[in-house]
Amino acid sequence: MIQPWMVIGGIAFGLAIAIGSLVNRRGTEWFRRLQRPNWLTFEWAIPVIWTTVFTCGAISATLVWEEDPGSGATWLRMAGYLLLELVTLAYTPAMLWLRRIQVGFVIGTVGLAIAMVLAIAVFPISRPAMYLLIPYLLWSPIGTYVTWEMMQLNPSEA
Repeated sequence: MIQPWMVIGGIAFGLAIAIGSLVNRRGTEWFRRLQRPNWLTFEWAIPVIWTTVFTCGAISATLVWEEDPGSGATWLRMAGYLLLELVTLAYTPAMLWLRRIQVGFVIGTVGLAIAMVLAIAVFPISRPAMYLLIPYLLWSPIGTYVTWEMMQLNPSEA
């Protein structure tokens, strides 16, 4: 029997692969040439951090689903999780295709706002599910701040 975590995890993983495949080589080369803040010593860890954040999000969504499977309110919250993932995953391909750092900053800011609304919506249903959104709520502002700093260091690319 297919379990809810399998469906939610499969959708999250499939979207990550599909949207990640939209990254183009020219955009990647452009991004590598950008100047970064000299305090950004943990860039190597960013993929691990985001994998952890997305995993926590998928577990959070599963907990919410299991509280009231199939109800209209639960489907609405699932749409919130889906929107958050799509916005977050759009950061890299959108910024690289358009070659504008500001695009990443706007997407990061929108993602944080969606995560805050989602955390508030999830809190009365499942506190553990809300707690699992905390990694996103902590990391997203850091990533968005790094993007803002890169805009300051690369004004012609902002």
